[in-house]
Amino acid sequence: MPDLSTFSAELLLLLGSLVLHALYLGTQAILYRLQYGVMFAATARDEEAPPGVLLARAERALRNFLETWPGFIALVVIIELSGRNDALTFWGAQIWFWCRLLYLPLYLSGVFMLRSLVWFASACGLFLMFLGIVF
Repeated sequence: MPDLSTFSAELLLLLGSLVLHALYLGTQAILYRLQYGVMFAATARDEEAPPGVLLARAERALRNFLETWPGFIALVVIIELSGRNDALTFWGAQIWFWCRLLYLPLYLSGVFMLRSLVWFASACGLFLMFLGIVF
């Protein structure tokens, strides 16, 4: 088993982002099966009814996560390969990760404005990582 204490914070958060992905995907999958049933989920889903409010939110939250996750992955890989770990990359990765964790329950609960602020903060985290690489 690898000694995780030798991993950078950014690399550990990349590993943790796999858990985030499972959380987003699992939430959507569970809500899908609750709405449509396990048997329907096993079909080709050609005649799918519109999703309920909660399922639709989970699908949008997952899609939003999948839009930013590749950027996070790429930034961490560049940081690790270039050895450009610094305070900006550390805090940027922390901000992105924890905001993405907070984003899912905020989106599911329909919290007005706060969800958008958390999304913006996560985007700022990615920008900080970028700045840490470039400067």
